[in-house]
Amino acid sequence: MFKFKKRRSLPKETERKIYVNQADRNEEFQYADNFIKTSKYNMFTFFPMNLFEQFQRLANFYFLILLVLQLIPQISSLTPWTTIVPLVAVLCLTALKDGIDDVQRHRNDNLVNGRISHVLRDGEFKQERWDHVKVGDIIRMENDQFVAADLLLLSSSEPHGLCYIETAELDGETNLKSRQSLPETATLLDDNAAFTRLRAEITCEAPNNNLSRYEGALKLDGSQLSLNNSQVLLRGCILRNTVWCYGVVVFAGKDTKLMQNSGKTKLKRTSIDRLLNYLIIGVCICLDTICLLPHHTAEQRPCGYADGVDFLFIECPARAGFLLQIVMFLLCMCTICTIACGIWESQIGVKFQVIQPWDVFVEAIVNRQNQSGAIAVIAVLMFFSYFIVLNTVVPISLYVSVEMIRLAHSFWINWDQEMVFKDIPAKARTTTLNEELGQIEYIFSDKTGTLTQNIMTFNKCSINGRRYGDVVDEAGEMTEPLENTPLTDFSDNPEADLKFRFYDKTLLRDVKKRDPDCDLFFRLLSLCHTVMPDEKNGRLVYQAQSPDEGALVDAARNFGFVFLYRNPTSITCKIMDEEVEYELLDILDFNNVRKRMSVILRKDGKILLYCKGADSIIMERLRPGNDQLKQITNDHLNSFASDGLRTLCLAWKELTPTQYSTWKAKYHEATVALENREEKVDAVAEEIEKDLILIGATAIEDKLQDGVPDAIYSLAQAEIKIWVLTGDKLETAINIGYSCKLLTDDMREVFIIDADDAAGTQDQLEKAKTKLGSPDSPMLSPAADGIPRSKSGVTFPGPGSPTIHDIATVENGHSNGTAAKEMDENNICALVIQGKSLVFALTPAMEMLFLEVASLCRAVICCRVTPLQKALVVGLVKKHKKAITLAIGDGANDVSMIKVAHIGVGISGQEGMQVCRVLFI
Repeated sequence: MFKFKKRRSLPKETERKIYVNQADRNEEFQYADNFIKTSKYNMFTFFPMNLFEQFQRLANFYFLILLVLQLIPQISSLTPWTTIVPLVAVLCLTALKDGIDDVQRHRNDNLVNGRISHVLRDGEFKQERWDHVKVGDIIRMENDQFVAADLLLLSSSEPHGLCYIETAELDGETNLKSRQSLPETATLLDDNAAFTRLRAEITCEAPNNNLSRYEGALKLDGSQLSLNNSQVLLRGCILRNTVWCYGVVVFAGKDTKLMQNSGKTKLKRTSIDRLLNYLIIGVCICLDTICLLPHHTAEQRPCGYADGVDFLFIECPARAGFLLQIVMFLLCMCTICTIACGIWESQIGVKFQVIQPWDVFVEAIVNRQNQSGAIAVIAVLMFFSYFIVLNTVVPISLYVSVEMIRLAHSFWINWDQEMVFKDIPAKARTTTLNEELGQIEYIFSDKTGTLTQNIMTFNKCSINGRRYGDVVDEAGEMTEPLENTPLTDFSDNPEADLKFRFYDKTLLRDVKKRDPDCDLFFRLLSLCHTVMPDEKNGRLVYQAQSPDEGALVDAARNFGFVFLYRNPTSITCKIMDEEVEYELLDILDFNNVRKRMSVILRKDGKILLYCKGADSIIMERLRPGNDQLKQITNDHLNSFASDGLRTLCLAWKELTPTQYSTWKAKYHEATVALENREEKVDAVAEEIEKDLILIGATAIEDKLQDGVPDAIYSLAQAEIKIWVLTGDKLETAINIGYSCKLLTDDMREVFIIDADDAAGTQDQLEKAKTKLGSPDSPMLSPAADGIPRSKSGVTFPGPGSPTIHDIATVENGHSNGTAAKEMDENNICALVIQGKSLVFALTPAMEMLFLEVASLCRAVICCRVTPLQKALVVGLVKKHKKAITLAIGDGANDVSMIKVAHIGVGISGQEGMQVCRVLFI
């Protein structure tokens, strides 16, 4: 069951060299093997380590000291069994619980370490346990098997070295992702002899926890080939839809990215735990002070007691208000007993020495004739005696009682029928945080998948200045779709998704007329993506890495532009019943910095670049001219955003062969760089993604979860502050805020912080702080400024109209000193801050200003934020406000803020299950 591994003391890696099929050379580097250990104890360390951990609890340590004192007969008048029995019972029960948990961890470790993989040994692939796999080994895997370690893909059963993996254990996403081996190694296929002869050298980055990046180079037959994340299979993935594949181990065991990301979860202690520790410390201080009083009483009498009271008041923890009452009670009780004992011993007790002589222990220390010295010795003994007698002030059963109550509360959460969704009940994954639920002051929520359903549907679009998707009544006025509103008929398309709902028939009519703008629009949607096709029950289905991308490709399919399949060199679509193949030259993938993706294709001798991304990013890269189309599209985008829709812009350009070949050389040089590869690749991509031609824009709907507006309203009525932390754009985040009643029309002001630099951010925050001190600011409501608003209550910039920022701009003024006052119903404000401004607001020089302004607002929305920024915002409030915080989310990007908050609530949603592994509920 138990396995010991010798700890290695090695310098920190900055770069890793791996020799394929050369175990003796790899041994020199002493890389970690594939053994993993999540257990805490073994047979020899269990008792000392567990006892050490248990005695870190003040209550256990308190009663250990008490037991030691009770074993001294000159001090204790009580049998030590009154402390031994309950203390040993508590320690044994806790140790039993910890032991059972650790045995389960050992079993899980043995189960994982004992999995079988096929490793190349002596020219044959032999079965080996996972913990015997080493860096540099070549492994064969088959369909539906777990990946044993982080591998560099060499070859697979699929054409062009493709394979498909499921990464649910890494990021919670069940969509299939593709990986592709290098063409130079894909030719190895499944030839054992070729793998036995293979000799290569891999130079790559040191072990790290970045799941989306891998940088390295492969030296093979004198050539240096670039390696990136698309050639790597990470431990914890499952091979899908691939008969077999081969890979070489680059990271094993604790060096794998899965283990690097597991980390240690910080222990979260509740306020009751902290209060109990305060009480124990306070009682100990009290007893220590009181038990010293007999000596003072014998010589100074009551005059020293008053000073002791003042001193104790100063030392008591201010947080435990009723602790002072306990201390006062103990002081009075112990002082009365001590004074009475001292008076009796000095006035009367000395006269009874013939009948009741002093203890031999006292006479052995001082002379019988030295009465004052004897009284002093007795006082010292009384110090410990009172400590023992008064031990019932902190009953040892207190912690047991609290734990039992918490356990019962967790069962109530699990059994609550009001928290069951589709036969899936709530699950309390810890019993130590229950009581904190009633003390929450701040809630931090993700938007997508938490406030909204994260089920995306193609709702509206703008194509070359023409708007599609609106529902118009008989009078020609735009209206909301009703249950009886007729849907667009896609029955003549055999590939159409039966669940797809679209109301504007004019778009399908224009597509069937082969309108060139509509043709280009949907052609881009069917080609510019990373979606993987699959087949279930005879129907074509798409596996997308994001719901947005899946919704767009699905929409193109319904309008006759059906994406069929892809391989590393081509993409095939069926366009209006005609199968068309494009040569795939390059994919410039989406990331949080670029906020766009592009594909470069060749068809009929023409080289085409198709690009889609955030509107702010695409608009900056358009070809000069055609300002009218840009303005119309921008108006459509603002209108879509005002309806709470998620928007993207589409653009394209044609490249000359010379342009492409010149750029391709730079791109290849960037992809083989071993240092700052991502930055260099992004810089080269920037060169080609400019002078684009605007096609149009898409609008995707992400509906609210059921009951969200009512829940937020109820929380606001309870004066719980709600902060929404999202990666969406400003307009979308604000309109979702209005939709879910986080923002309301009766708010006096909605402050927008969107500066691009530190000075501008500070200036906007200072103005907001000043404005919060003035109750005469106009409300952000339809009646306040006469500006027409959308159904969500907000207007977005258009020709000649003011922006939200203009409406919420804070004029220069002087604070009247009341900025920190409590808000009343007529002084409710909200704060919206962009991620670019949050970078500066979270710096040490500005964080307190930001926190002060945000604390005076009823609601706060942080948009365009990264996972790290989410965690920093939660940590800022937790650190300075000393308030109980709760974070709720459903995706891997919410894990960081949930770990920081006092309580984490995870939703098993469309973004995955990764968040559910670190949460409270």
